[in-house]
Order: sequence, then structure tokens, then C-alpha cells
Amino acid sequence: ESLKSSKEKDPAAADKNETNEQGGEAKEAEIKYTLEKAWEDIQHFLSGEEGLEIPDIIDKYLDLVEHKVSRLEVPEKSKGCPVPDPEDDGWFHKVVEQMSKLHRHVSTVFKSDSSRGPLINRIGRIHQRVMSYLEDEFRVLLEESRTVEAAADQSPDAGQDQAKEEPNFPGYSKQVLATLNKISKLMISGGYEFECYEVYMVTRRNTIEETLNKLGFEKISLDDIQRMQWEAMEREIPPWVRAFKECANIYFSAEHKLAQTIFSDNPSVAKSLFANLIRVLFLQLLNFAEAIALSKRSTEKLFKFLDIYETLQDHSSAIDSLFPEECAKELKAELTATRSKIGETAICIFCDLENSIKSDTGRTPVPGGAVHPLTRYTMNYLKYACDEYKDTLEQVFKEHSKSKPRDYQGHSQSNNDENQSPFSRHLIKIMDLLDSILEAKSKLYKDVALSNIFMMNNGRYILQKIKGSPEIHQAMGDDRYKKRSYELRNYHQSYKRETWMKLLDCLNMEGLNVNGKVVKPALKERFKSFNAMFEEIHRTQSSWVVSDKQMQSELRVSIAGVIIPAYRSFLGRFSGYLTPGRQTEKYIKFQPEDIEAYIEGLFDGSTSSMPRRKT
Repeated sequence: ESLKSSKEKDPAAADKNETNEQGGEAKEAEIKYTLEKAWEDIQHFLSGEEGLEIPDIIDKYLDLVEHKVSRLEVPEKSKGCPVPDPEDDGWFHKVVEQMSKLHRHVSTVFKSDSSRGPLINRIGRIHQRVMSYLEDEFRVLLEESRTVEAAADQSPDAGQDQAKEEPNFPGYSKQVLATLNKISKLMISGGYEFECYEVYMVTRRNTIEETLNKLGFEKISLDDIQRMQWEAMEREIPPWVRAFKECANIYFSAEHKLAQTIFSDNPSVAKSLFANLIRVLFLQLLNFAEAIALSKRSTEKLFKFLDIYETLQDHSSAIDSLFPEECAKELKAELTATRSKIGETAICIFCDLENSIKSDTGRTPVPGGAVHPLTRYTMNYLKYACDEYKDTLEQVFKEHSKSKPRDYQGHSQSNNDENQSPFSRHLIKIMDLLDSILEAKSKLYKDVALSNIFMMNNGRYILQKIKGSPEIHQAMGDDRYKKRSYELRNYHQSYKRETWMKLLDCLNMEGLNVNGKVVKPALKERFKSFNAMFEEIHRTQSSWVVSDKQMQSELRVSIAGVIIPAYRSFLGRFSGYLTPGRQTEKYIKFQPEDIEAYIEGLFDGSTSSMPRRKT
């Protein structure tokens, strides 16, 4: 239509344009035909049929090649480097192959013939030019994976469709892979293997680094890591774990397959390129882990260290199956060394928990005998460590602990201890140390009864944590658990002796009956003593704390079970000897129901005055 329109406007100009277009097409056909025919004649020369004389057709052939190559398009994505149109009939790759053969032949046969120098130089220049274009094509095609990945990121459906059609990571189509394979063969056979390998290495390394960046992992120098605060360093560890897993599970094997596909005619080259490419990346990942291992130790870092250790441990098998033997041996040694450093540091961090316990030298008792913060921190730390990482910690202590089992802090080892794992022994050591520190802190209370409440609170908290963690329970064993339960009951009994048994002494009938008669002054004194002591107990122990609701209830029931029956019996037996009215009001301040209600108000941590008695 445009041609028709132009003819209507300017018939002469339109005829001229149409003639030019037809002439151009004819020229292209002539070039194609002449290139093919010229190469047939040159092949006779290469086979030795024409003797040592260089036929004139070579100059004509070179003219045609230069003309054809000069018209290559310069696509924007090639950054100014002309590459052939992928829609062509493959003429460029044929020309590259032909030029390589011609260049190799004349460079060998006429190496010492100076008269052939200009022609040999011309062949070399053209050969270099087409190889440069071929290198650019290789680079552009390799970089197409980024375009494919970006498209998949933008469209989930496109990504799914592509995954079905193009199973080859990282997104190359079969056609592109075939072209990359052909180009690698042409570049290697044409003497440009170095350029081929360099383009492949640089392009794939950049692509992999971009992929890792998308996972959140960026290359960080050792110095930068060493200068980081822990909060910043901690944020870098999950992306590292994710990147390492992705590399071991997906990227390494995919890169191995890619290299084998592109360099299928050169298996040793494929292995070497893959090994060199991934080796740098692998060591970069290990360097991050080593830098973390060299950072300043603190107890809160343990679990991130164990995450790193597990990652290194679980994915080491990827090395054996993919890398050449020598390279695999080197990388396995590097990984083992890094894992050992992480493991040894993790042990040191766990052992530093002992120092944290020992360093708690505060002389101020916890108000109300409540659970000590040190107990909460230590037991929550141990519970999380055992619930989430017990198997890993068992392995770490077994493989990387440098100390041998020995007696510690005066605790002799039983036969059961000798059969326990290194981690279990150390866990028990920490808990025994916590017990000794708590025992010392209980002595800070002037009131022995409150000291017992303190030990009950902490002992109960520890038992509940052990009960809630099968891993800690298993590490400790039933005997130690039962021993702790027995000690808790002893503190309970000691508390009752210090407080309520003394109150019961006020209800002792000894000395109240002389010659069959009740001694009223003595009776009045008993009631006065009971009232005063009970009021003091209530005033004092209402502010004490029993955090565990079940133990609080058990304690109240136990106290009531001792006091209420004894008081009810005493009251029923002797209240009638007091004069009703003012005397009864003065000496009988509490009914059994009052006592029971007041006991229910104990151990809730609130300072309360005693309410008026029931009348």
C-alpha cells in the first residue's frame, strides 16, 4: 500500500526505489551464491589439489566476507558490538568456520613465505573481526538468562509456563543452548578458547551474584564483618543460610549441567570452567562463615552459629557429586575447617553461659522470694537450645570438644554420668552450677522461711522447664529429675516448720490444765500469742510470691490442712472458758473460716492489711 501510495505521489521516484530494492535483493543473492561457490573452490586449494599456488578466488572471497560482515546490525543490547541476526540462515557461523580453516591453513603452509605476508595478514584481520563478533554474540546470548529471569519475576504465570517448557536452569531455551554450544565449538576450534572461557566465566559469575543478591546475600569483606555490630551481623546470617542452601541444592548442579551442555565436546573444559566458577563463589560463602566465627563471643549468638553449622553440615555432599576430585578435596577441606571453627566457637559460647551464671554476684535478694531472673534466663536458654538444636549440639560437642570428661566443681561422676554424651554432661554441669548460685542467693534472706520460698519458686520453675522439654529431661535422666522433686518437697517441709509449726505451738495444751482445771491466764496468753503470730505471718507473707499457681494452691491447702483442724479443735475445747462478750472479743479474734480466708490471701505479692474479723 505504501508503494502504491508513493507511486501515486511520485511515479518516477517510486520506480527508482523499487528498482533499488530489487537490486539489493539480487546483490544479496549474488553474495550468498558467490560465497558458497567461492568456498567450494577454496576447499580444493585447502585439500592440496591446486598445489601451493593461492587462487585469486581467495581475494574475491575475502571481499565478499568483508562486505557481508560490514552490514551486520548493531543491536542496543550488545552495547555497540555488532552481532548476527538470530533469524538468519546461519551464514555467519559458516563464515566463521570457513575463516578459521583458511587462517589456520595459510598460517601454517605459508608461514615462512614473506611474499604471502599481506594476504596472510588480511586473512588474520578478517578472522579476528568475525571472531570478535562471535564473542559478542556469545556474551549477548549468555546474558539472555537475566531477561528470562526478570520476565519470570514479573509474571508468575509466565514463570510457570517457562518452567514447563525450559527445564534448563537458568532459563535458556533449547535453541539458545544449541547456539551457545555451537559458538563455543567455533571459538575453541578457531583458536579463541581463552576469550570464550573468559566471557563464559565473567557472564555466569555476574549472573550468579545477581541471583544471590535477590536472595538478600551480598558479598561482604572480612573487615566489614569484623566492624559490624551484632544486630547488623545477625541480619546477614539468614540470607547467607538461604543462599548457601540454594547454591547447594539448585545453583551448583544447574551450573554444572549448563557447562556440560555448552561445552559438550570438551568435558574436561566443562569441568574446569565449572570448578573455577563455583570455587570462587563457594569460598566467598565460606569466608562469610569464618568471619562470623571470628567475631566477639556472646551467649545470644549461639543459635545463629548453630544455624550456620547445620547449613554447612547438611549440604556438604553437594561437593562430592559435582566437583572434580582434586577440587572437591580442596573445597571439602575448606568446608570442614570452617565448620570446625564454627563448632568450636559454638562450644565456647555455650560454655560462656557458665561465666554468665558465675558473674551474677548481686547481693540484693529478689523481692518476695520470686523466681530469680538468672533462673528464667538460664532455663529458657537451655530449653530453647535443647528443643531446637539438641541433635546439633550433641554432634558439635562430640566432634569439636577439646576437653575430656572430668570431675567438675566438686561434683563426682557416677557410672550414669560416664555413659552420658559430652553435651549432656555439660548441660548438667550448668544446671548444677545454677543450683549452687541459687543456694548462695537464698542466704541473702534474713527470714529462713522466705529463703525456703525462694528455693521452692526457683526449684519449681526449673522442674517445670525440664518437664516441658523432653530433650532436657532425657539429657538429665529420671534419677536427677526425681532428686530435684525430692529437694523441692524438702524446702516445702522446711518452710512449714519455720512458720506454721511455730504457730501450732501456741495451740499446745500443755500447761493449760492444772489439777483438772483450766488456767485462764495461761489460756488467754495462748490466744494472744496465736493472734499476734498469725497477724504477723499474714502481714509478712502476703507480700511473698509463689509464681506457679499450682504450687501456690498446693501450699495454701497444705497450710490450711495443718492449721485449720488444730485451731478449730483448740477453739472448740477452750472458748467456753472465756467470759462471753468483751473477753471473747479480746482473745478470740479469728474464727476457723477467717483463718482459711486469710491463708487464701498469702503468696500473691500484695501488701495487704488484715481485714476485720467475722462477728
